[in-house]
Amino acid sequence: METLSGTVLTGRSFEPIRGRVVAADGRIQDIEETDTTSTDIILPAFVNAHTHLGDSVAKDAAAGLSLEEAVVPPDSLKHRRLAAADRSELVSAMRRTLRSMQQTGTAACLDFRESGTAGARALREAAQAVGTDPFIFGSGERSVLDVADGYGASGANDDDFTDERAACRNRGVPFAIHAGEPDPTDIHPALDLEPDLLVHMVHAGQEHLERVTDQSVPVVACPRANAVLDVGTPPVRDLLDHTTVALGTDNVMLNPPSMFREMAYTATRFDVTAREALRMATTAGAEVVGLDCGVIAPGRRAALLVLDGDSDNLTGSVDPVQAVVRRATEADVKRVHL
Repeated sequence: METLSGTVLTGRSFEPIRGRVVAADGRIQDIEETDTTSTDIILPAFVNAHTHLGDSVAKDAAAGLSLEEAVVPPDSLKHRRLAAADRSELVSAMRRTLRSMQQTGTAACLDFRESGTAGARALREAAQAVGTDPFIFGSGERSVLDVADGYGASGANDDDFTDERAACRNRGVPFAIHAGEPDPTDIHPALDLEPDLLVHMVHAGQEHLERVTDQSVPVVACPRANAVLDVGTPPVRDLLDHTTVALGTDNVMLNPPSMFREMAYTATRFDVTAREALRMATTAGAEVVGLDCGVIAPGRRAALLVLDGDSDNLTGSVDPVQAVVRRATEADVKRVHL
């Protein structure tokens, strides 16, 4: 039995209570409202809903490049660097990124893993003995689903993914696809595949949003990566008004996988509340693939992040949710309970 005391951000609404979380055997047993002198802030550990961890072999190499030059298959800088990296280098680089994510409060990430079955196996190896657990969207041949947790397609304009979509449906695993990143031309074709998850949707128009609602497709927004690649600004408010929206940091070569930075950028750049931004960084990402984390409630996995509310940065804040979303940084992390 273990207890964490302070201000606890509970449930899907992140209602702050003064008290403690009681955990045992990796699960939350109880949330008790009680007097405490602790200034800690306890929140769900983050779920980074879109990463490309393979890019860890080429951090910042794509600075100043366009989307096509940086990441579009098959001849972008990213794919050339991935092809040139040996397996041990790749595994080591991905493990170090996962370890960094663990240290800064991320319980899980939804990763689009390049290089087919070999790439998925490399990520499985990288994740061994690391607290941050990757949900792997594999690529390449349908046989990647023997190793991966689902299939991640690059985009409907890149190839015909009908067979891969059918294979996911047959196996009961999710099919995810990039859409609407450089322009809107691949959004309707992506929706025609009836995906379980869309990534980006920067150029989504009203007709796309209506289809997203009709088909109940969640979306992952990656605002910082979109800004770095200069592809446009995702309509985050409109997306939230139509479906579940999660936050992802996208390519490690473009941005550090910091959910603190992603939340703060989203909360200040878009018409979203602090609670919406925090939900996008925790609960939403967990729910889109059925992970048992992202919320503090009895019976749920005790994947928790503890911030030092008495740090020089956070002390004096009058609203713990605003403090977490707009002000907190990795330097405020006191403990990660995974």
